[in-house]
Amino acid sequence: MRFRSSIAVLALVTGATTLPLRAQEHEHEHEADTGQASDIPALTQQDIQNLETGAGMGFGEPAELNHYPGPKHVLEHAEDLALTEEQHEAVGAIRASMLEKAIPLGEKIIEAERTLNRRFEHGHIDAEALAEMTGEIAALYGKLRYTHLAAHLATQELLTEEQIATYDRLRGYTSE
Repeated sequence: MRFRSSIAVLALVTGATTLPLRAQEHEHEHEADTGQASDIPALTQQDIQNLETGAGMGFGEPAELNHYPGPKHVLEHAEDLALTEEQHEAVGAIRASMLEKAIPLGEKIIEAERTLNRRFEHGHIDAEALAEMTGEIAALYGKLRYTHLAAHLATQELLTEEQIATYDRLRGYTSE
């Protein structure tokens, strides 16, 4: 029993001394990777910009990599994909609708992350508030990801198999 207690204490002390070092390393890597710290530790300036503009942030990758093109890139490759006028208008409407939903969600995420940071900064947080706030943030990210993936789903329904194959090739998703 004493042996287990000693191991537990050793693990606790070791973890307590290395945890701040790992956090500092992560913080340094995070800033070094982006070069853009922000006033919200959980978000870089690039993250904030992406959330404010409705950018994909990789949310659509499960769709994108499995033959469900994203509306932004379909419009960028409209000529190569030989989109019809109807397809172009419909994909444009999908993108506009997606942005109409994504931008407010992004703004809510930014504000929720800012609030969470302030609560920690000022010492006005407890486990109950933390659970509520992180749950809210997770739900917002889930809604944002759904918004992006749903746009891929709707876009794919408008394209022919040939257009999707061309899209995949243009985006580098094939071995050709």
